[in-house]
Amino acid sequence: MSTHHTARPSAGAGATTEPATAARNLLSRWPAALGVAVAVLLLSTGAADRTTLAIGVSAAALCYLAAAAFGRPWIAWVSILAASLVVLASELVGLAWWAGVGITALALLWIGVARGAARPTLTQATALLGFGAVAVTALAIDPRVGLWVAGLALAGHAVWDVIHHRRNEVVPRSMAEACLYFDVLLGLGCIALAVLR
Repeated sequence: MSTHHTARPSAGAGATTEPATAARNLLSRWPAALGVAVAVLLLSTGAADRTTLAIGVSAAALCYLAAAAFGRPWIAWVSILAASLVVLASELVGLAWWAGVGITALALLWIGVARGAARPTLTQATALLGFGAVAVTALAIDPRVGLWVAGLALAGHAVWDVIHHRRNEVVPRSMAEACLYFDVLLGLGCIALAVLR
């Protein structure tokens, strides 16, 4: 008579996979961690002022516009560096940073329309115009109120991030997630700073 033994998993097998699963879940949240880290860095170093917020919200909207204009979601990640260079180059040639962003936006709008992607490009250009107008207004008013307004604009951009994350369109979900955490934390952090001043 033969005896058949059913192999049982050892007690340690489940314990080995649980940390691995937890590590994978943690790694999958790298966009959120990146957004939080950058926002905390800006808040903790005192670099979060109304100009930084105004540039931040305008650059974020410009990244969305670039991805829509070219029809390539990954362009949004590359556009972070490109938007920073636009701001820097504008100031080097004596233009206001927002003028450089505006000129770049017009070029991207032309590219999007020329490639037959008028609707998504116009949607993103309109968003940039709205967020950018609030950002520039924040620079023209009382510094404390301006910080509050710029913080509100940045936190408001988080709604745009959520919409694109849920629809999984225009930009990669990782970009929308990182931007969401950055926008909310830095925007609300600066509103708190404005209230406490």
